[in-house]
Amino acid sequence: MIKSETGKSAHDYIHSTIIDKAKELIFVPKMTVSEIAYEPGFKYPQHFKRLFKNRVRISPTEYRFMNKNSHN
Repeated sequence: MIKSETGKSAHDYIHSTIIDKAKELIFVPKMTVSEIAYEPGFKYPQHFKRLFKNRVRISPTEYRFMNKNSHN
């Protein structure tokens, strides 16, 4: 059903949703990248960081730094 609605597999849809939420949370000033990883249920922040870098092409920390002026 997800595939017919979104054109993505359920796996890809879930990962896209997690990354979209992480992109919002990354600008919460007091949240660490590890805390952002725990939010959607990652047991190990490294797994989240790897997924983020794979999908966005830069690490969560780099993303935060590169975009911080647009979210102040």
